[in-house]
Amino acid sequence: MFNILLVEESTMLITSILLTVVGLAIGAIVGYFIRVAHHEKSLRLSREEASRIIEDAKKEAEKTKREHVFEAKQEILALRKEFDNDMRERRQVVINLEEKVSQRETSLNQRSQYLDKREEGLDLKEQRLDERKEQLDIQYSKVEELVKEQEAKLVFVSNLTKEQAKELIMAQVRDSISNELAAYIREEEDKAKNTVQQKSKELLALAMQKYASETTSERTVSVVEIPNEDMKGRIIGKEGRNIRTLEALTGVDLIIDDTPEAVVLSGFDPVRREIAKRALSILVQDGRIHPGRIEEVVERARMEIDMFIREAGEEAVFKTAVGKVHPDIIKLLGRMSFRTSYGQNVLKHSIEVAFLAGKLAAEIGENEILARRAGLFHDIGKAVDHEIEGSHVTIGVDIMSRYKEPKEVIDAIASHHGDQEPETIIAVLVAAADALSAARPGARSESMDTYIKRLTQLEEISNGVEGVDKSYAIQAGREVRVIVQPDKIDDLGIVTVARQIKDKIEETMTYPGTIKVTVIREKRATDTAK
Repeated sequence: MFNILLVEESTMLITSILLTVVGLAIGAIVGYFIRVAHHEKSLRLSREEASRIIEDAKKEAEKTKREHVFEAKQEILALRKEFDNDMRERRQVVINLEEKVSQRETSLNQRSQYLDKREEGLDLKEQRLDERKEQLDIQYSKVEELVKEQEAKLVFVSNLTKEQAKELIMAQVRDSISNELAAYIREEEDKAKNTVQQKSKELLALAMQKYASETTSERTVSVVEIPNEDMKGRIIGKEGRNIRTLEALTGVDLIIDDTPEAVVLSGFDPVRREIAKRALSILVQDGRIHPGRIEEVVERARMEIDMFIREAGEEAVFKTAVGKVHPDIIKLLGRMSFRTSYGQNVLKHSIEVAFLAGKLAAEIGENEILARRAGLFHDIGKAVDHEIEGSHVTIGVDIMSRYKEPKEVIDAIASHHGDQEPETIIAVLVAAADALSAARPGARSESMDTYIKRLTQLEEISNGVEGVDKSYAIQAGREVRVIVQPDKIDDLGIVTVARQIKDKIEETMTYPGTIKVTVIREKRATDTAK
Protein backbone atom coordinates (compact mmCIF):
# COMPACT_ATOMS: atom_id res chain seq x y z
CA MET A 1 0.00 0.00 0.00
CA PHE A 2 2.81 2.21 0.87
CA ASN A 3 4.52 1.34 -2.32
CA ILE A 4 1.44 2.09 -4.35
CA LEU A 5 1.22 5.50 -2.76
CA LEU A 6 4.90 6.03 -3.37
CA VAL A 7 4.49 5.11 -7.00
CA GLU A 8 1.53 7.39 -7.39
CA GLU A 9 3.44 10.25 -5.79
CA SER A 10 6.41 9.61 -8.04
CA THR A 11 4.12 9.48 -11.01
CA MET A 12 2.53 12.75 -10.03
CA LEU A 13 5.95 14.31 -9.41
CA ILE A 14 7.17 13.17 -12.77
CA THR A 15 4.00 14.40 -14.36
CA SER A 16 4.38 17.82 -12.72
CA ILE A 17 8.03 17.94 -13.75
CA LEU A 18 7.07 17.04 -17.30
CA LEU A 19 4.35 19.62 -17.24
CA THR A 20 6.80 22.17 -15.90
CA VAL A 21 9.39 21.30 -18.56
CA VAL A 22 6.72 21.41 -21.25
CA GLY A 23 5.50 24.75 -19.90
CA LEU A 24 9.01 26.13 -19.85
CA ALA A 25 9.56 24.88 -23.39
CA ILE A 26 6.31 26.42 -24.55
CA GLY A 27 7.16 29.66 -22.71
CA ALA A 28 10.61 29.72 -24.25
CA ILE A 29 9.12 29.18 -27.70
CA VAL A 30 6.47 31.82 -27.10
CA GLY A 31 9.12 34.22 -25.72
CA TYR A 32 11.31 33.57 -28.71
CA PHE A 33 8.51 34.33 -31.11
CA ILE A 34 7.58 37.41 -29.06
CA ARG A 35 11.22 38.57 -29.13
CA VAL A 36 11.44 37.88 -32.83
CA ALA A 37 8.23 39.85 -33.41
CA HIS A 38 9.51 42.72 -31.22
CA HIS A 39 12.84 42.70 -33.03
CA GLU A 40 11.13 42.80 -36.41
CA LYS A 41 8.93 45.69 -35.21
CA SER A 42 12.00 47.53 -33.86
CA LEU A 43 13.86 46.88 -37.11
CA ARG A 44 10.88 48.15 -39.10
CA LEU A 45 10.69 51.30 -36.98
CA SER A 46 14.45 51.81 -37.33
CA ARG A 47 14.16 51.48 -41.09
CA GLU A 48 11.27 53.93 -41.15
CA GLU A 49 13.26 56.34 -38.93
CA ALA A 50 16.29 55.93 -41.20
CA SER A 51 14.14 56.56 -44.26
CA ARG A 52 12.67 59.65 -42.61
CA ILE A 53 16.15 60.90 -41.62
CA ILE A 54 17.43 60.29 -45.16
CA GLU A 55 14.42 62.14 -46.58
CA ASP A 56 14.94 65.07 -44.19
CA ALA A 57 18.64 65.10 -45.04
CA LYS A 58 17.79 65.19 -48.75
CA LYS A 59 15.37 68.09 -48.19
CA GLU A 60 17.93 69.97 -46.06
CA ALA A 61 20.63 69.33 -48.66
CA GLU A 62 18.32 70.54 -51.41
CA LYS A 63 17.51 73.66 -49.37
CA THR A 64 21.19 74.32 -48.65
CA LYS A 65 21.98 73.76 -52.31
CA ARG A 66 19.31 76.28 -53.36
CA GLU A 67 20.63 78.82 -50.83
CA HIS A 68 24.22 78.44 -52.02
CA VAL A 69 23.11 78.67 -55.64
CA PHE A 70 21.13 81.83 -54.83
CA GLU A 71 24.09 83.36 -52.98
CA ALA A 72 26.38 82.44 -55.85
CA LYS A 73 23.97 84.05 -58.33
CA GLN A 74 23.77 87.20 -56.16
CA GLU A 75 27.56 87.38 -55.95
CA ILE A 76 27.82 86.84 -59.72
CA LEU A 77 25.28 89.64 -60.30
CA ALA A 78 27.18 91.98 -57.94
CA LEU A 79 30.48 91.19 -59.64
CA ARG A 80 28.87 91.62 -63.05
CA LYS A 81 27.41 94.98 -61.99
CA GLU A 82 30.77 96.10 -60.63
CA PHE A 83 32.44 94.91 -63.84
CA ASP A 84 29.84 96.74 -65.96
CA ASN A 85 30.37 99.96 -63.97
CA ASP A 86 34.13 99.64 -64.29
CA MET A 87 33.85 98.98 -68.02
CA ARG A 88 31.45 101.92 -68.38
CA GLU A 89 33.92 104.23 -66.63
CA ARG A 90 36.81 102.92 -68.68
CA ARG A 91 34.75 103.27 -71.84
CA GLN A 92 33.94 106.88 -70.91
CA VAL A 93 37.62 107.58 -70.27
CA VAL A 94 38.48 106.06 -73.65
CA ILE A 95 35.74 108.13 -75.31
CA ASN A 96 37.05 111.32 -73.68
CA LEU A 97 40.59 110.51 -74.77
CA GLU A 98 39.38 109.77 -78.30
CA GLU A 99 37.55 113.11 -78.37
CA LYS A 100 40.67 114.95 -77.21
CA VAL A 101 42.80 113.10 -79.74
CA SER A 102 40.23 113.85 -82.44
CA GLN A 103 40.18 117.54 -81.53
CA ARG A 104 43.96 117.62 -81.49
CA GLU A 105 44.08 115.82 -84.85
CA THR A 106 41.56 118.28 -86.31
CA SER A 107 43.61 121.20 -85.03
CA LEU A 108 46.80 119.73 -86.47
CA ASN A 109 45.07 119.07 -89.82
CA GLN A 110 43.81 122.66 -89.95
CA ARG A 111 47.25 123.96 -89.06
CA SER A 112 48.84 121.72 -91.70
CA GLN A 113 46.37 122.92 -94.34
CA TYR A 114 47.03 126.53 -93.37
CA LEU A 115 50.80 125.99 -93.59
CA ASP A 116 50.44 124.22 -96.93
CA LYS A 117 48.38 127.11 -98.32
CA ARG A 118 50.82 129.63 -96.92
CA GLU A 119 53.75 127.72 -98.43
CA GLU A 120 52.01 127.60 -101.82
CA GLY A 121 51.33 131.34 -101.60
CA LEU A 122 54.95 132.05 -100.69
CA ASP A 123 56.20 129.91 -103.55
CA LEU A 124 53.90 131.74 -105.96
CA LYS A 125 55.00 135.14 -104.60
CA GLU A 126 58.65 134.12 -104.88
CA GLN A 127 58.14 133.02 -108.48
CA ARG A 128 56.42 136.32 -109.31
CA LEU A 129 59.17 138.27 -107.61
CA ASP A 130 61.81 136.42 -109.62
CA GLU A 131 59.97 137.20 -112.84
CA ARG A 132 59.50 140.80 -111.78
CA LYS A 133 63.19 141.07 -110.92
CA GLU A 134 64.21 139.83 -114.36
CA GLN A 135 61.89 142.37 -116.02
CA LEU A 136 63.21 145.16 -113.82
CA ASP A 137 66.80 144.23 -114.60
CA ILE A 138 66.04 144.43 -118.32
CA GLN A 139 64.20 147.74 -117.95
CA TYR A 140 66.94 149.09 -115.70
CA SER A 141 69.53 148.36 -118.38
CA LYS A 142 67.43 150.14 -121.01
CA VAL A 143 66.87 153.11 -118.70
CA GLU A 144 70.61 153.44 -118.06
CA GLU A 145 71.28 153.51 -121.80
CA LEU A 146 68.54 156.11 -122.39
CA VAL A 147 69.82 158.25 -119.51
CA LYS A 148 73.33 158.23 -120.92
CA GLU A 149 72.03 159.24 -124.35
CA GLN A 150 69.88 162.02 -122.85
CA GLU A 151 72.77 163.31 -120.79
CA ALA A 152 74.99 163.45 -123.84
CA LYS A 153 72.31 165.30 -125.86
CA LEU A 154 71.63 167.77 -123.04
CA VAL A 155 75.30 168.56 -122.59
CA PHE A 156 75.66 169.11 -126.35
CA VAL A 157 72.52 171.28 -126.71
CA SER A 158 72.66 173.41 -123.56
CA ASN A 159 76.40 173.71 -123.07
CA LEU A 160 75.76 172.82 -119.38
CA THR A 161 77.47 170.23 -117.24
CA LYS A 162 75.57 167.24 -115.89
CA GLU A 163 75.32 168.71 -112.40
CA GLN A 164 74.11 172.10 -113.67
CA ALA A 165 71.46 170.52 -115.86
CA LYS A 166 70.26 168.32 -113.02
CA GLU A 167 69.86 171.30 -110.70
CA LEU A 168 68.00 173.28 -113.35
CA ILE A 169 65.60 170.42 -114.15
CA MET A 170 64.96 169.60 -110.50
CA ALA A 171 64.15 173.24 -109.73
CA GLN A 172 61.65 173.40 -112.58
CA VAL A 173 60.06 170.10 -111.58
CA ARG A 174 59.74 171.17 -107.94
CA ASP A 175 58.09 174.43 -108.88
CA SER A 176 55.65 172.82 -111.31
CA ILE A 177 54.43 169.82 -109.37
CA SER A 178 54.86 170.80 -105.71
CA ASN A 179 51.24 171.91 -105.35
CA GLU A 180 49.91 168.92 -107.26
CA LEU A 181 52.09 166.55 -105.25
CA ALA A 182 50.92 168.02 -101.95
CA ALA A 183 47.27 167.75 -103.01
CA TYR A 184 47.80 164.20 -104.23
CA ILE A 185 49.49 163.15 -100.99
CA ARG A 186 46.71 164.70 -98.89
CA GLU A 187 44.05 162.95 -100.98
CA GLU A 188 45.81 159.59 -100.76
CA GLU A 189 46.25 159.97 -96.99
CA ASP A 190 42.52 160.63 -96.57
CA LYS A 191 41.70 157.59 -98.70
CA ALA A 192 44.12 155.43 -96.75
CA LYS A 193 42.68 156.54 -93.40
CA ASN A 194 39.11 155.82 -94.51
CA THR A 195 40.13 152.44 -95.93
CA VAL A 196 42.05 151.49 -92.80
CA GLN A 197 39.20 152.48 -90.50
CA GLN A 198 36.64 150.55 -92.54
CA LYS A 199 38.91 147.50 -92.84
CA SER A 200 39.75 147.52 -89.13
CA LYS A 201 36.07 147.64 -88.20
CA GLU A 202 35.34 144.70 -90.49
CA LEU A 203 38.21 142.66 -89.05
CA LEU A 204 37.25 143.37 -85.44
CA ALA A 205 33.60 142.52 -86.08
CA LEU A 206 34.57 139.31 -87.85
CA ALA A 207 36.92 138.25 -85.04
CA MET A 208 34.26 138.89 -82.41
CA GLN A 209 31.70 136.86 -84.38
CA LYS A 210 34.04 133.90 -84.80
CA TYR A 211 34.99 133.86 -81.13
CA ALA A 212 31.81 134.03 -79.05
CA SER A 213 33.00 133.50 -75.47
CA GLU A 214 30.61 133.34 -72.58
CA THR A 215 30.28 136.37 -70.34
CA THR A 216 31.94 135.53 -67.04
CA SER A 217 32.65 137.63 -64.00
CA GLU A 218 34.50 136.41 -60.96
CA ARG A 219 35.49 137.80 -57.61
CA THR A 220 37.94 136.42 -55.12
CA VAL A 221 36.13 136.16 -51.80
CA SER A 222 38.31 134.78 -49.02
CA VAL A 223 35.64 133.83 -46.52
CA VAL A 224 35.34 130.43 -44.83
CA GLU A 225 31.97 129.46 -43.41
CA ILE A 226 31.90 127.65 -40.05
CA PRO A 227 29.03 125.60 -38.59
CA ASN A 228 28.74 127.48 -35.28
CA GLU A 229 30.34 130.18 -33.16
CA ASP A 230 32.09 127.62 -30.92
CA MET A 231 34.29 126.70 -33.85
CA LYS A 232 35.95 130.15 -33.68
CA GLY A 233 37.37 129.29 -30.27
CA ARG A 234 38.73 125.99 -31.56
CA ILE A 235 40.32 127.77 -34.52
CA ILE A 236 42.03 130.22 -32.18
CA GLY A 237 43.16 127.41 -29.85
CA LYS A 238 44.68 127.53 -26.41
CA GLU A 239 46.49 130.86 -25.99
CA GLY A 240 46.08 131.40 -29.76
CA ARG A 241 48.48 128.65 -30.79
CA ASN A 242 46.24 127.25 -33.57
CA ILE A 243 45.66 130.59 -35.31
CA ARG A 244 49.35 131.53 -34.99
CA THR A 245 50.39 128.21 -36.53
CA LEU A 246 47.96 128.61 -39.44
CA GLU A 247 49.05 132.21 -40.12
CA ALA A 248 52.74 131.28 -39.96
CA LEU A 249 52.37 128.32 -42.35
CA THR A 250 50.19 130.10 -44.94
CA GLY A 251 51.36 133.72 -44.69
CA VAL A 252 47.73 134.87 -44.47
CA ASP A 253 46.03 136.84 -41.70
CA LEU A 254 42.89 135.30 -40.14
CA ILE A 255 40.29 137.85 -39.07
CA ILE A 256 37.91 136.43 -36.48
CA ASP A 257 35.40 139.10 -35.50
CA ASP A 258 31.68 139.41 -34.86
CA THR A 259 30.77 138.21 -38.36
CA PRO A 260 28.32 135.34 -37.72
CA GLU A 261 29.55 131.87 -38.70
CA ALA A 262 32.39 133.12 -40.89
CA VAL A 263 36.16 133.62 -40.77
CA VAL A 264 37.79 136.17 -43.11
CA LEU A 265 41.20 135.53 -44.71
CA SER A 266 43.35 138.55 -45.59
CA GLY A 267 46.48 138.46 -47.78
CA PHE A 268 47.92 139.98 -50.96
CA ASP A 269 49.00 136.64 -52.46
CA PRO A 270 45.90 134.95 -54.01
CA VAL A 271 47.60 131.54 -54.08
CA ARG A 272 48.45 131.66 -50.39
CA ARG A 273 44.95 132.87 -49.66
CA GLU A 274 43.47 129.90 -51.55
CA ILE A 275 45.77 127.46 -49.72
CA ALA A 276 44.67 128.91 -46.38
CA LYS A 277 41.01 128.77 -47.41
CA ARG A 278 41.21 125.10 -48.42
CA ALA A 279 43.17 124.12 -45.32
CA LEU A 280 40.78 125.90 -42.97
CA SER A 281 37.75 124.35 -44.70
CA ILE A 282 39.23 120.87 -44.24
CA LEU A 283 40.03 121.54 -40.58
CA VAL A 284 36.51 122.83 -39.90
CA GLN A 285 34.93 119.77 -41.53
CA ASP A 286 37.29 117.37 -39.77
CA GLY A 287 36.98 118.98 -36.35
CA ARG A 288 40.52 118.04 -35.27
CA ILE A 289 42.35 121.36 -34.95
CA HIS A 290 45.81 121.38 -33.38
CA PRO A 291 49.27 122.48 -34.60
CA GLY A 292 50.31 119.02 -35.83
CA ARG A 293 47.09 118.51 -37.77
CA ILE A 294 47.29 122.07 -39.15
CA GLU A 295 50.78 121.43 -40.60
CA GLU A 296 49.55 118.22 -42.24
CA VAL A 297 46.43 119.83 -43.75
CA VAL A 298 48.29 122.94 -44.98
CA GLU A 299 50.87 120.76 -46.76
CA ARG A 300 48.05 118.74 -48.32
CA ALA A 301 46.26 121.91 -49.47
CA ARG A 302 49.53 123.26 -50.90
CA MET A 303 50.05 120.09 -52.93
CA GLU A 304 46.46 120.25 -54.22
CA ILE A 305 46.88 123.90 -55.25
CA ASP A 306 50.21 123.16 -56.98
CA MET A 307 48.53 120.35 -58.93
CA PHE A 308 45.58 122.59 -59.81
CA ILE A 309 47.94 125.36 -60.99
CA ARG A 310 49.86 122.98 -63.25
CA GLU A 311 46.66 121.49 -64.70
CA ALA A 312 45.14 124.95 -65.30
CA GLY A 313 48.29 126.10 -67.13
CA GLU A 314 48.48 122.95 -69.24
CA GLU A 315 44.79 123.26 -70.14
CA ALA A 316 45.30 126.88 -71.24
CA VAL A 317 48.26 125.89 -73.45
CA PHE A 318 46.27 122.98 -74.91
CA LYS A 319 43.18 125.11 -75.61
CA THR A 320 45.11 127.84 -77.41
CA ALA A 321 47.49 125.41 -79.22
CA VAL A 322 50.48 127.76 -78.94
CA GLY A 323 53.12 125.03 -79.10
CA LYS A 324 55.75 123.98 -76.58
CA VAL A 325 55.90 126.10 -73.41
CA HIS A 326 58.47 126.03 -70.61
CA PRO A 327 57.14 124.35 -67.40
CA ASP A 328 57.86 127.50 -65.35
CA ILE A 329 55.68 129.59 -67.67
CA ILE A 330 52.93 126.95 -67.44
CA LYS A 331 52.97 127.38 -63.64
CA LEU A 332 52.74 131.16 -64.03
CA LEU A 333 49.73 130.72 -66.33
CA GLY A 334 48.08 128.48 -63.72
CA ARG A 335 48.68 131.09 -60.98
CA MET A 336 46.77 133.60 -63.11
CA SER A 337 43.60 131.54 -62.54
CA PHE A 338 43.59 132.93 -58.96
CA ARG A 339 44.11 136.52 -60.14
CA THR A 340 41.27 138.84 -61.08
CA SER A 341 41.27 142.30 -62.65
CA TYR A 342 38.11 144.29 -61.97
CA GLY A 343 36.29 140.99 -61.40
CA GLN A 344 37.55 139.41 -64.65
CA ASN A 345 39.60 136.22 -64.28
CA VAL A 346 43.04 137.01 -65.73
CA LEU A 347 43.68 133.50 -67.14
CA LYS A 348 40.30 133.38 -68.92
CA HIS A 349 40.93 136.92 -70.17
CA SER A 350 44.35 135.86 -71.54
CA ILE A 351 42.84 132.82 -73.30
CA GLU A 352 40.17 135.05 -74.82
CA VAL A 353 42.79 137.57 -76.00
CA ALA A 354 44.80 134.70 -77.52
CA PHE A 355 41.85 133.49 -79.59
CA LEU A 356 40.85 137.01 -80.71
CA ALA A 357 44.44 137.89 -81.68
CA GLY A 358 44.70 134.61 -83.59
CA LYS A 359 41.49 135.31 -85.52
CA LEU A 360 42.66 138.83 -86.43
CA ALA A 361 46.06 137.50 -87.53
CA ALA A 362 44.45 134.86 -89.73
CA GLU A 363 42.28 137.50 -91.43
CA ILE A 364 45.25 139.68 -92.41
CA GLY A 365 47.63 136.83 -93.29
CA GLU A 366 49.90 137.04 -90.21
CA ASN A 367 51.21 134.12 -88.13
CA GLU A 368 48.11 132.92 -86.24
CA ILE A 369 49.99 130.67 -83.79
CA LEU A 370 52.45 133.42 -82.87
CA ALA A 371 49.56 135.87 -82.36
CA ARG A 372 47.80 133.42 -80.03
CA ARG A 373 51.04 132.89 -78.10
CA ALA A 374 51.54 136.63 -77.65
CA GLY A 375 47.91 137.06 -76.58
CA LEU A 376 48.15 134.24 -74.04
CA PHE A 377 51.30 135.67 -72.43
CA HIS A 378 50.47 139.39 -72.63
CA ASP A 379 49.43 139.60 -68.93
CA ILE A 380 51.90 137.00 -67.58
CA GLY A 381 53.39 139.60 -65.24
CA LYS A 382 50.15 139.72 -63.25
CA ALA A 383 50.93 136.25 -61.89
CA VAL A 384 53.72 137.70 -59.71
CA ASP A 385 53.17 141.48 -59.70
CA HIS A 386 52.25 141.32 -56.01
CA GLU A 387 55.64 139.75 -55.26
CA ILE A 388 57.96 141.73 -57.56
CA GLU A 389 58.19 145.52 -57.67
CA GLY A 390 57.14 147.14 -60.91
CA SER A 391 54.21 147.06 -63.31
CA HIS A 392 53.00 143.78 -64.77
CA VAL A 393 54.22 144.97 -68.19
CA THR A 394 57.82 145.36 -67.01
CA ILE A 395 57.68 142.08 -65.08
CA GLY A 396 56.22 140.23 -68.07
CA VAL A 397 58.92 141.56 -70.43
CA ASP A 398 61.66 140.45 -68.01
CA ILE A 399 60.16 136.96 -67.63
CA MET A 400 59.66 136.36 -71.35
CA SER A 401 63.15 137.70 -72.16
CA ARG A 402 64.64 135.30 -69.63
CA TYR A 403 62.93 132.34 -71.31
CA LYS A 404 63.97 133.42 -74.85
CA GLU A 405 60.47 134.04 -76.21
CA PRO A 406 60.14 135.50 -79.76
CA LYS A 407 60.55 139.25 -80.12
CA GLU A 408 56.91 139.56 -81.27
CA VAL A 409 55.70 138.14 -77.95
CA ILE A 410 57.94 140.47 -75.91
CA ASP A 411 56.90 143.47 -78.04
CA ALA A 412 53.20 142.63 -77.51
CA ILE A 413 53.70 142.48 -73.71
CA ALA A 414 55.64 145.75 -73.66
CA SER A 415 53.21 147.75 -75.82
CA HIS A 416 49.72 146.37 -75.10
CA HIS A 417 49.01 149.24 -72.62
CA GLY A 418 50.70 151.93 -74.69
CA ASP A 419 53.86 152.12 -72.55
CA GLN A 420 55.86 152.05 -75.77
CA GLU A 421 55.13 152.10 -79.48
CA PRO A 422 54.52 148.64 -81.03
CA GLU A 423 57.21 147.46 -83.43
CA THR A 424 55.35 144.48 -84.93
CA ILE A 425 51.90 143.81 -86.38
CA ILE A 426 51.39 141.05 -83.79
CA ALA A 427 51.73 143.59 -80.96
CA VAL A 428 49.05 145.81 -82.54
CA LEU A 429 46.70 142.82 -82.87
CA VAL A 430 47.23 141.81 -79.23
CA ALA A 431 46.49 145.35 -78.04
CA ALA A 432 43.26 145.37 -80.06
CA ALA A 433 42.26 141.92 -78.75
CA ASP A 434 43.03 143.01 -75.17
CA ALA A 435 40.79 146.05 -75.56
CA LEU A 436 37.99 143.89 -77.03
CA SER A 437 38.15 141.35 -74.21
CA ALA A 438 38.12 144.00 -71.48
CA ALA A 439 35.46 146.18 -73.06
CA ARG A 440 32.83 143.60 -74.03
CA PRO A 441 29.61 143.70 -71.95
CA GLY A 442 29.88 141.80 -68.68
CA ALA A 443 33.62 141.22 -68.87
CA ARG A 444 34.49 143.44 -65.94
CA SER A 445 32.36 144.20 -62.96
CA GLU A 446 33.63 147.61 -61.85
CA SER A 447 30.85 150.16 -61.86
CA MET A 448 31.12 153.34 -63.87
CA ASP A 449 30.79 155.46 -60.70
CA THR A 450 33.77 153.74 -59.07
CA TYR A 451 35.82 154.05 -62.23
CA ILE A 452 35.11 157.77 -62.66
CA LYS A 453 35.71 158.41 -58.98
CA ARG A 454 39.19 156.84 -59.15
CA LEU A 455 40.16 158.84 -62.25
CA THR A 456 38.82 162.04 -60.71
CA GLN A 457 40.79 161.44 -57.53
CA LEU A 458 43.99 160.94 -59.52
CA GLU A 459 43.49 164.22 -61.36
CA GLU A 460 42.60 166.10 -58.16
CA ILE A 461 45.77 164.87 -56.44
CA SER A 462 47.86 165.95 -59.42
CA ASN A 463 46.17 169.36 -59.77
CA GLY A 464 46.76 170.01 -56.06
CA VAL A 465 50.55 170.22 -56.54
CA GLU A 466 51.92 173.73 -57.03
CA GLY A 467 52.93 174.57 -60.58
CA VAL A 468 50.62 172.01 -62.26
CA ASP A 469 48.55 173.41 -65.13
CA LYS A 470 46.53 170.34 -66.24
CA SER A 471 46.46 166.60 -65.54
CA TYR A 472 44.90 163.66 -67.35
CA ALA A 473 44.27 160.16 -65.95
CA ILE A 474 44.69 157.62 -68.79
CA GLN A 475 45.12 153.87 -69.33
CA ALA A 476 42.13 153.08 -67.06
CA GLY A 477 43.85 154.81 -64.16
CA ARG A 478 47.20 153.08 -64.60
CA GLU A 479 48.92 156.34 -65.65
CA VAL A 480 48.49 160.04 -64.99
CA ARG A 481 50.05 162.64 -67.29
CA VAL A 482 50.71 166.05 -65.81
CA ILE A 483 51.40 169.28 -67.72
CA VAL A 484 53.18 171.92 -65.64
CA GLN A 485 53.44 175.68 -66.12
CA PRO A 486 56.82 176.26 -67.82
CA ASP A 487 57.31 179.70 -66.30
CA LYS A 488 57.00 178.31 -62.74
CA ILE A 489 58.60 174.85 -63.05
CA ASP A 490 61.99 174.35 -64.72
CA ASP A 491 63.44 171.17 -66.17
CA LEU A 492 64.83 170.06 -62.81
CA GLY A 493 61.60 170.92 -61.00
CA ILE A 494 59.50 168.37 -62.95
CA VAL A 495 61.35 165.59 -61.11
CA THR A 496 60.24 167.07 -57.77
CA VAL A 497 56.64 167.42 -59.04
CA ALA A 498 56.56 163.77 -60.13
CA ARG A 499 57.90 162.70 -56.73
CA GLN A 500 55.29 164.78 -54.85
CA ILE A 501 52.40 163.37 -56.90
CA LYS A 502 53.69 159.81 -56.45
CA ASP A 503 53.93 160.24 -52.66
CA LYS A 504 50.40 161.69 -52.41
CA ILE A 505 48.95 158.84 -54.49
CA GLU A 506 50.61 156.24 -52.26
CA GLU A 507 49.35 157.97 -49.10
CA THR A 508 45.72 158.60 -50.09
CA MET A 509 44.69 155.92 -52.61
CA THR A 510 44.23 152.15 -52.65
CA TYR A 511 44.79 150.57 -56.08
CA PRO A 512 45.95 147.31 -57.69
CA GLY A 513 49.35 147.17 -59.37
CA THR A 514 51.18 150.42 -60.07
CA ILE A 515 50.34 153.92 -61.35
CA LYS A 516 52.79 155.66 -63.67
CA VAL A 517 53.27 159.43 -63.22
CA THR A 518 54.51 161.34 -66.29
CA VAL A 519 55.27 165.09 -65.96
CA ILE A 520 55.53 167.17 -69.15
CA ARG A 521 57.04 170.67 -69.43
CA GLU A 522 56.66 172.42 -72.77
CA LYS A 523 57.60 175.98 -73.78
CA ARG A 524 55.85 177.42 -76.84
CA ALA A 525 56.26 180.72 -78.72
CA THR A 526 53.41 181.84 -80.98
CA ASP A 527 53.10 184.85 -83.28
CA THR A 528 50.73 185.83 -86.07
CA ALA A 529 51.76 187.25 -89.45
CA LYS A 530 49.40 189.91 -90.86
